[in-house]
Amino acid sequence: MSDSPFGSEITAASILEDLEFFDDWEDRYRYIIDLGKKLPPMPDALKTDANFVHGCQSQVWIHADYQADSNTLNFLVDSDAHIVRGLAAMVMAAFNRQSPQAALDFDVDAYFAQTQLIQHLSPTRGNGLKSMVKKIRQAATLALG
Repeated sequence: MSDSPFGSEITAASILEDLEFFDDWEDRYRYIIDLGKKLPPMPDALKTDANFVHGCQSQVWIHADYQADSNTLNFLVDSDAHIVRGLAAMVMAAFNRQSPQAALDFDVDAYFAQTQLIQHLSPTRGNGLKSMVKKIRQAATLALG
């Protein structure tokens, strides 16, 4: 999981900066889909019911790995839909390689408000995004003990 660029080279701040360059939503969607292509592959063995994200329109899996020595959460994520993989990549940029407390403290609503993304997603995609964040925060809570 350490080979993921998300949370190190690709961050929430860098995504917000990149999105400012696009004038229309078609270009922004293309950018988001391209982000999804940069996600490291998730082995099929991790696509379990325990890692399945309920509440998403598409199939989504998130696997959390807490590294106590560095106090960081590392995630693998996958989806069967290109745009959802891109949305998951945006989530990974904010949460991957963060401490459990930082994951709980991150203002994801402000992040997505800055992207203006929520108003351009269907309600079911928006709910799926919230379900991904909920699963990540559950992993963070568990890591904190």
